[in-house]
Amino acid sequence: MSGLPYDAVDSLVGLAGTLRGMGVAASTDRVHAAVSALSELDPNRRSDVYWAGRLTMCGSPDDLRRYDAAFEAYFGDRPGAIVRRQRLMKRELRLVAEPGEGSGEEGGEQASESMSAAASAVEQLRHRDVSAMTPDEKEHLRRLLSALRLPGEKRPTRRLRPSLRGRVDGGRTLRAWLAAGGEPAQLRRRSPASRPRRVVLLVDVSGSMESYAEALLRFAHAASRRGAPTEVFAMGTRLTRLTREMSLRDPDTAMAAVAETLVDAGGGTRLGDLLKQFLDQWGQRGTARGAVVVLLSDGWERGDATLLGEQMARLHRLAHRVVWSNPRKAAPGYEPLAAGMAAALPHVDDFVEGHSLAALEHLAAVVRGGVHGSATNGKELSRA
Repeated sequence: MSGLPYDAVDSLVGLAGTLRGMGVAASTDRVHAAVSALSELDPNRRSDVYWAGRLTMCGSPDDLRRYDAAFEAYFGDRPGAIVRRQRLMKRELRLVAEPGEGSGEEGGEQASESMSAAASAVEQLRHRDVSAMTPDEKEHLRRLLSALRLPGEKRPTRRLRPSLRGRVDGGRTLRAWLAAGGEPAQLRRRSPASRPRRVVLLVDVSGSMESYAEALLRFAHAASRRGAPTEVFAMGTRLTRLTREMSLRDPDTAMAAVAETLVDAGGGTRLGDLLKQFLDQWGQRGTARGAVVVLLSDGWERGDATLLGEQMARLHRLAHRVVWSNPRKAAPGYEPLAAGMAAALPHVDDFVEGHSLAALEHLAAVVRGGVHGSATNGKELSRA
């Protein structure tokens, strides 16, 4: 491997993708932690790269074994079924075969400085508005978006599972007593199991959302591949279900399939009409019932804002929670004064930004239920 040019940040992102293929939950947060850890070490040393990833991307003892196998297949010389990282043109950083085979003390210091700068660049990229990114930055964003997860908010089920707390499980307790020869044994207990709530993503692909549409669709793909049961719909001049296309494993392949299916992107949209169609055809039949419904839109309504408000109220009665992610919310001095947005907000539980990778990470946390966005009740809206 000595002498091959690699970008260390992209290599860590690629390693994370390999780990996810082996069942390790190498999320975006863990990738960022690995980049930060390696910025304090020497990226020319194979052992430093190994430990930076091992200590940040593994979350259980089983992950350690998978990490070792993935690391050897990804950075090793032997061929294998696991996809290895791509060779890049950036030559300021490289990974050597063994510790100590670096380019000297001066070269190691320069590489460490370059790595620190790269980590800082990743952090800046996380907060940069998608609409203002260069083509190279968008390509890097695609890699980071592919690592996102959307776990979904947990809900209790009727199924019971063994637990340390809860009601006594008479059957298991009795069997434990019999196995102990009739001697009293510890009481066995059980409690309701939980499962993630369904997530429904309604992505606005109209002309006013053109600069954000690809990033939001890639976010939807990551959510569909590694998260709660997810349904994806696009709202252009008509409503298009994209759940099948989003089930494809490779992001680029999925986006190509979306492009073939989505023939009405970039036009005008009537959010109220499309939301009514969704509720009539899908939501009322169960897709939205008890789910976390996320609308990713700037709220620009070409039709009747009153209809949008009525349908949002209807959606709010069906769904467990309604989240609205608006890329324009991050603009200085933004207020929800547009007719469509003003009509929708009284029926929204969480109102968040959606203009950057950091904003989409926050959106994922809101969907999971760990944090909340802006409160959006009618009283607060009237003050705005």
